[in-house]
Amino acid sequence: MKLKISVIGAGIGGLATAIRMALKGHEVTVFEQSAVPGGKMGELRWKNYRWDAGPSLFTLPDLMEELYMLAEEEMKVSVRYTQLEVITKYFYEDGLVLNAYGDPEAFVKEAAEKTSENPGRIRRFLRKARAMYSLTRDVFIFGDFSSPRTFVSRKFLRSAMQIYRLEVLSTMHGANRRRFRSDHLVQLFDRYATYNGSNPYKAPGTLNVISHLEHNLGAYFPEKGMHTLAIELQQLAERVGVKFEFNAPVERIVHQDKRIRGVQVNGETRSADLVVSDVDIYYLYRDLLPDVPFPEKYFKPERSTSAMIFYWAMDRQFPELELHNLFFSRDYRGEFGHLFDTKTITDDPTTYLFISSKIVKSDAPEGGENWFVMINVPENTGQDWDAAIVAVRKNIIAKISRILETDVAPHILHETVRDPRNIEEETFSFRGSLYGNSSNSSMAAFSRHPNHRKDFHGLYFVGGSVHPGGGIPLCLASAKIVDGLIDKKYG
Repeated sequence: MKLKISVIGAGIGGLATAIRMALKGHEVTVFEQSAVPGGKMGELRWKNYRWDAGPSLFTLPDLMEELYMLAEEEMKVSVRYTQLEVITKYFYEDGLVLNAYGDPEAFVKEAAEKTSENPGRIRRFLRKARAMYSLTRDVFIFGDFSSPRTFVSRKFLRSAMQIYRLEVLSTMHGANRRRFRSDHLVQLFDRYATYNGSNPYKAPGTLNVISHLEHNLGAYFPEKGMHTLAIELQQLAERVGVKFEFNAPVERIVHQDKRIRGVQVNGETRSADLVVSDVDIYYLYRDLLPDVPFPEKYFKPERSTSAMIFYWAMDRQFPELELHNLFFSRDYRGEFGHLFDTKTITDDPTTYLFISSKIVKSDAPEGGENWFVMINVPENTGQDWDAAIVAVRKNIIAKISRILETDVAPHILHETVRDPRNIEEETFSFRGSLYGNSSNSSMAAFSRHPNHRKDFHGLYFVGGSVHPGGGIPLCLASAKIVDGLIDKKYG
């Protein structure tokens, strides 16, 4: 059955869904409010510097490879990527510097030598993370949470019978505190809670599964940068028949008796049998479905963090830095207390520094580097962000300069700043929260908006604000879930 499908938004989830639908023979049009695809995965430019504006880590590349395989193409013809030898370089305030190598055994050796941790404990943790991924992936990542059948399936029952292995009743920090003697490694593995904007002192130990994606499966980087992933997916979509309309914000989702009729663009109704939304669900219901009761229950859980990002054009290179670098806070628990309890920013924030020109040489001129400097900040609840930018800038420059033993301030040629206000304005992420709801409870996975509403015929949802969550792999997973739902219903 050939369907006419409108996809709202050309983020990663929307692009992947469009490709999958077109390959099934459906007529697909993507409506994107901006001039380029990618959503949060955009880019910035200044003179001969270029920055990836959003996500900076590429894991589970098989999910993207699958889209090319379905189209009977080879991804490496369009997108080449390499596995990272060093995933992240960690800097601690006590002077310890630790390289998280991509090879698991090399990482174990480095971590054990640098922290005096028993290597057997580190290996057991990596095996544990692998086992948790095996138990959860089919249900919690690729499962359809809109269907009761998911929760009586053999795979769900298998996971439920081994729930003790998922550390659901422990916090992430509690599980890691019991597992390691080294404070440095506890902090290192606690940080993976931030990958979906959560608090390791509240989030369940199940989130330790995230570290498996890097330390067991490896981390990668595209040879032309992260934004190229979105550009290449758009081009793949066009090759399989998807039509794109850019600078075309959808004004309303048109429906009658809870059946989709199309979308309204520039005052004109464009008919469709199905609509797939890649829009933050807050704005979807507020702006595109104002006549549908607002689903308050999906906004009761604690929101995820946002970010403050400084894009710095540097006039020199720093050979002591890697592609991904992290400068840890001295008081990690206190930092998360600021983020989630008082909605403020500590004077000593953990600082992430990403330099794509380490691999993509054209992203900075010879002798220079493009610094993407980010800290986690709370959602926007009306804080004085202008004052916060001034304070944060001072604190992170002092922190990086102290640890690198080099004053970095004189080497900043140009600066662009993003905070929760313009993150919300540019990406339509409610209150600037990058991942929608946080995972700060053992039931967080069940509180996300599903990928389909049973009471609404023809409306589907993908992207970071719905199940299974934010980040490139999960957005690609949401597209795969919706593909399965539509295929099951329409064939």
